[in-house]
Amino acid sequence: MDLSPEVRVAAFWLAHDLDPGKGTSRVMLKATFGEASEPPPRPSMTDLITALAALDVTMAGAEVIDRALARAVDTSRPWQEPDGEDALAALPEVRKALAPIAQHVITSPSTKWWSQSRQVEQWTIDWRSADDPAPLPREPRQALAEWALGTRAEEVRSEWKRLRNPHANWSGTWWSFPQGTIQSVGQIPLGLNLIEDSFGWEHATVIPVRGIGRTYEVRAEADWVALCLEHPLEVTASRRHDWFRCTGYDGRWVIPDWEKVAERWDAVHLTALAYLSNANRALHVDTDLSTVIAGWNPDTTIWLTDAAREWDNPRQEWQRSPDQENWASTTH
Repeated sequence: MDLSPEVRVAAFWLAHDLDPGKGTSRVMLKATFGEASEPPPRPSMTDLITALAALDVTMAGAEVIDRALARAVDTSRPWQEPDGEDALAALPEVRKALAPIAQHVITSPSTKWWSQSRQVEQWTIDWRSADDPAPLPREPRQALAEWALGTRAEEVRSEWKRLRNPHANWSGTWWSFPQGTIQSVGQIPLGLNLIEDSFGWEHATVIPVRGIGRTYEVRAEADWVALCLEHPLEVTASRRHDWFRCTGYDGRWVIPDWEKVAERWDAVHLTALAYLSNANRALHVDTDLSTVIAGWNPDTTIWLTDAAREWDNPRQEWQRSPDQENWASTTH
């Protein structure tokens, strides 16, 4: 089930009018051919609601749902304001009209994996050429120590250098997970499309990994908030401007201190459902602190200790299709 022409056209025009970049970063170009004619009337909000109500949601199968999920992740921008489509989807009347579609999606057999725990057997993705058989990252303790040192240093520099006004034109680090450790996903090839802020990679090496140990599952807002509350690391100065643009909230920000989290947990897994429910929102940790799940892809596991290993199954090579929506295995 693709969007009907009526929904597509109405959503396009209404989102354009709501976009904060209208007239600047988002400009409508007009082309005329022959004699000028009156353009058709723009669809109204009533037209959109009526068109949504007319959709046959039962036609949305697994392929359509997967494509919509990939599109939602690909257009996630934790460092900038919500765009016109985001603003349109957040309107109460639109949310109400979308509820039957959401109910169908969340109860579909093809989305049961959205709430699954981390699987023992997963895959990590290497976007480098297949001619570069690089090993998986090792020494996570060292990587986390370097991350913690760099994060604290960036916070000090940002506090000294950046304006406190959240509207100021500053940007920097906006993600909320550590760099340098193994990340694995549970769905291949779908996981190749579930990448925030992707660089349009055309080739991928998929490496099978098997992980054991203690895994902290982030299934809901409360799970992430509890992790931040137990091991808070303040990142207000370094995240203030990006996360204000994304959430509209101005306050103190924290993320988990991953070096300390690793003292208790081997891995942290974010379910797809938790991602869809909570990513890019201001989640309140207590009366004075908030946090954001940013840059962390759905159904992704971050390994904090040396508990994940490449296992016996062979590595796979995948190539993106010309339409940029699908991947095909090139492993023989």
